[in-house]
Amino acid sequence: MPIVTTKEMFRKAYEGGYAIGAFNVNNMEIVQGITEAAAEVKAPVILQVSKGARAYANHTYLTKLVEAAEMETGLPIALHLDHGDSFELCKGCIDGGFTSVMIDASSKSFEDNIALTRQVVEYAHARGVVVEAELGTLAGVEDEVNVSAEDSSYTRPEDVEEFVTRTGCDSLAIAIGTSHGAYKFKPGTKPQLRFDILDEVARRLPGFPIVLHGASSVPQDFVDAINAHGGKMPGAIGVPEEMLREAARRAVCKINIDSDLRLAMTATIRQYFDEHPTDFDPRAYLKPARAAIKAMVRHKIVDVLGCDGKA
Repeated sequence: MPIVTTKEMFRKAYEGGYAIGAFNVNNMEIVQGITEAAAEVKAPVILQVSKGARAYANHTYLTKLVEAAEMETGLPIALHLDHGDSFELCKGCIDGGFTSVMIDASSKSFEDNIALTRQVVEYAHARGVVVEAELGTLAGVEDEVNVSAEDSSYTRPEDVEEFVTRTGCDSLAIAIGTSHGAYKFKPGTKPQLRFDILDEVARRLPGFPIVLHGASSVPQDFVDAINAHGGKMPGAIGVPEEMLREAARRAVCKINIDSDLRLAMTATIRQYFDEHPTDFDPRAYLKPARAAIKAMVRHKIVDVLGCDGKA
């Protein structure tokens, strides 16, 4: 099947009480690891590209890698722009074959957010592309996103109906306590997601797909397995996975996963060079890195998102 939009994915996810994984991609090994895992457990998948990844790997190379993954697996795969920060960037991705784009104008005023989002929606919908928008701002640093804790804010449920109606967006990323990047919380603190906000948003937008960004959560057993072989991965971090699973049972249809993959890949490469300090063959160290990504993605799909068997 060709690259698809997220509309049908999200409809099934909302009705089924699970979420679709949106995994950030930067190169061939990451694309392969993600889609091989998804194919094994028969899960739909969203491959998403940030502004930084697009600049690093080139738009054409990334789109062709995703097309190759679809040909190899036969999975329903959506190609999504993550955190587009301008109309021009979104337009370039729409014109270049993306089936979904995110316009993130959450740092702007409410009215300016609506205006820019609506501009992207009008252009995208005329070309069969769907649009994700954002209300509320997540703290943290990841690629082009850099928001201090002082500047972050929870989504206001009383704003969501007006925002969705006036923009015409197809899904909405909200801020309920997650944050971008890997190292989110001070030692000894227990993160909490504001399920009261999520439930109120869902009540005001029945059946509407909700998105969670900043949901990294490397499982402790994965950390232990890497470190047992000389890896240098820090302790379990991020949002507890049981909270993410609960969010998926409610109204969250898409959960973004990026830092988990970076940590797994980098820790595996570090481990390889600890054991083989004189090796210089990229295939030798990228092969186990790809396998680590595959293992991480399989875990997320089966144990957190609940979308295995839904392709």
